[in-house]
Amino acid sequence: MKTNRDKKEYWASFVQRWSGVALALFLPFHFVVLSLILQGEHVLDGFLYWADAPLVKFAEAGLVGLLAVHLLGGFRLLVIEFFAWKEWQGYLISIAGVGATATGCLFLLRAF
Repeated sequence: MKTNRDKKEYWASFVQRWSGVALALFLPFHFVVLSLILQGEHVLDGFLYWADAPLVKFAEAGLVGLLAVHLLGGFRLLVIEFFAWKEWQGYLISIAGVGATATGCLFLLRAF
């Protein structure tokens, strides 16, 4: 007997929700960085120098990956919501996962 945790739909929903939580936790940091513009050019330049570090580039790629997961997972949910269930819709989970992974990897390649 399969439990809900054995189904890919469960894990797609899990990843969708937690990617949203992670993005929501990142948002205040994003606003703090944007506020550096108001503190002067030298402050923003100092942050941008720090942001050029390889570890930060990997974190940015992870953030882009989270955004892609959340976006593509949301599209998957919209398809499920607005159309009658068809067997091919189960493949949307795989498409969303591959698309998000490819987006994060492409961003990482562009960063270096």
